[in-house]
Amino acid sequence: MKFKDMPYERVDFQKVEKEMRNLMEEFDRAGSGEEQFAVHQKYYELSDQVSTQMTIAHIRFDVDTTDAFYSEEHEYYNEKRPILRNLMLEYEKKLYDSPYREYLEEKIGRVAFKNMELARKSMDEKLIPFMQEENALTTEYNKLIAGAKIAFDGKELNLSLMRPYLVHPDRNVRDAAYKKQSEFFAANADKLDEIYDKLVKNRTAQAREMGYENYLELGYYRMGRNCYGREEVENFRNQIKEYFVPFAERLHDRRRQRLGLDKLSYIDAGVYFKNGNPAPFGTPDKILAAGQKMYRELSPETGEFYDFMMENELFDVLGRKTKRAGGYMTYMPVYNSPFVFANFNGTSGDVDVITHECGHAFQGYLSGQDPIREHSDITMETAEIHSMSMEFFTQAWMELFFGDRAQDYIEMHLEDSAAFIPYGCMVDEFQHIVYENPDMTPNERHAAWLKLEKVYRPHQDYTGDIFYGKGAFWQKQQHIYNSPFYYIDYSLAQTCALQYKVKMDADFDAAWKSYLKLCRLSASDFFTNMVKEVGLMSPFEEGCVKNIVEKLEKYVK
Repeated sequence: MKFKDMPYERVDFQKVEKEMRNLMEEFDRAGSGEEQFAVHQKYYELSDQVSTQMTIAHIRFDVDTTDAFYSEEHEYYNEKRPILRNLMLEYEKKLYDSPYREYLEEKIGRVAFKNMELARKSMDEKLIPFMQEENALTTEYNKLIAGAKIAFDGKELNLSLMRPYLVHPDRNVRDAAYKKQSEFFAANADKLDEIYDKLVKNRTAQAREMGYENYLELGYYRMGRNCYGREEVENFRNQIKEYFVPFAERLHDRRRQRLGLDKLSYIDAGVYFKNGNPAPFGTPDKILAAGQKMYRELSPETGEFYDFMMENELFDVLGRKTKRAGGYMTYMPVYNSPFVFANFNGTSGDVDVITHECGHAFQGYLSGQDPIREHSDITMETAEIHSMSMEFFTQAWMELFFGDRAQDYIEMHLEDSAAFIPYGCMVDEFQHIVYENPDMTPNERHAAWLKLEKVYRPHQDYTGDIFYGKGAFWQKQQHIYNSPFYYIDYSLAQTCALQYKVKMDADFDAAWKSYLKLCRLSASDFFTNMVKEVGLMSPFEEGCVKNIVEKLEKYVK
């Protein structure tokens, strides 16, 4: 079914609660594991219906944040979502404590029950008012970012539509564009600090209500860290500092020389060639059509998936003034329909949407065919392997998008992918510092960011900038506000995706079979087990990062 034709009806949570109570009673009466699993399948059906309606409302709000009807629906679900989560947790407790647990675990899997255990540690009815306030604060932040109106080049632009000017080949244009962007953030600096301060204190209060010292433990539970913890993450970050930061800095210096500069400035971030970055040619419709040709040729599975996406109009990629910034993939289980949301702006990022977000969507399309819904409950570090690896698997088709600059794009993408890893770790360490010290002032948070910049990105120079210069770059990173601790996942996943890059250059077919296997494994096993099962090194394994750097050296010489 086409997205525009999908019917929407506000979820009646009184009715949902009644149905959930009936299911719980039926579950308690069941006299065997088989009978309880039959009830659980009814739970799938109910949760699919609720999730689909909420997702439709979410998408339609994001495509136009000024739409009065869907703004109201968005506020409604912000209030009701924690209540629903608490109700689902009540049901999951019955599943977890079932006398027929052995049978249910065989049907649903060990990972699902470990996730239920984490869910119990991360939610309680007493947190509902806090979570409602947290949702309201993140909505306030997202509306502030989406509502940016920047006068530039004779136009009124939002942050997404400013992107082409920030990577413009003319350094004077970049400088002017960055100044305008900084002016927007500087004008809203107090509000940005206020919202984040309230979020940190809110999340800390939630953690303490649950008996934790600070939000770190609760945040890890909420991110579904079911097979590793803070010690493993810190070990990974230390490997990045020792081996990857020097490698990334060599890439930045190579880029500096290519640009003919004595020194890199923040206005040169994301610019790779003196004549400008390769940009896709053609309209958004032509880019989508080129994507269809690419995926049909890549494999039968990807061809079927992309045809389904196009036929059902499951892309909204045009940048518009009132559209939420950023991009994502989401999923509507009733229709087994992924949905890709993005803001095309004429840069190479438009093609990254067709590869990255479609990597998520392809895996979602495959896992949606699995009758065990818990197998779709993927932790983010695994989900990001699907997307980041697809960026590499599709590179043989880049000529469709970039013509004679396809090779420039491939080189740029590899450098950008590698250079990202230290940044992802920096974001993660910053959040650890913030939530371990929830009483920090805004100025202390900015100072902590600047200190980390010197460790992870020593080339970065913000001289002369009124906003970024004070250590506020992180405030444009939406994950920090919306999804605490969801960023190290990108660095972990990129480490795995770069392993796929090396593998596919040696044997593309074998690498693709491994990737397809990982997509189909979905969340049926733990991350650390699955990467080994498909022939990758775990990023937590000692020597993993050093090994990757050694393999990548040949690409940059």
